[in-house]
Amino acid sequence: MLRPLLIASLAAGLLLAGCAKRTLPPGDVGVCFHVVQKDGKLRYNRLVENVPSLERCAANLEAMRIKFLRMGGNTRDITGAYQGNFLFIDRQGVFTSSSLETHGYLALVRTGDGRLAIPGAVSQQ
Repeated sequence: MLRPLLIASLAAGLLLAGCAKRTLPPGDVGVCFHVVQKDGKLRYNRLVENVPSLERCAANLEAMRIKFLRMGGNTRDITGAYQGNFLFIDRQGVFTSSSLETHGYLALVRTGDGRLAIPGAVSQQ
């Protein structure tokens, strides 16, 4: 008796989640954006053009993050966008997602010395 009710409520939840508005990043080919939220709206600042890959965009965003820190800023996390994907850079690495409302997946991890690497590329010893 309880099982059909549980299945029905899960299905209703999934349907409602599918109808929720999603915030999508720009899809400009080869353009890496720094994303800033101001007054509840997103601003997309062009950081670099002719970027060949998501990893290169992440590296440019990471360089910007480090530069801000060296200048005395307190920016630990940065959000970017590349070809229809959001990039979230934090102390663990780089996560990417197709919208702000969905969970990101791990694209790059931090090595022991803080650099970014593709998951599994560095042996764990």
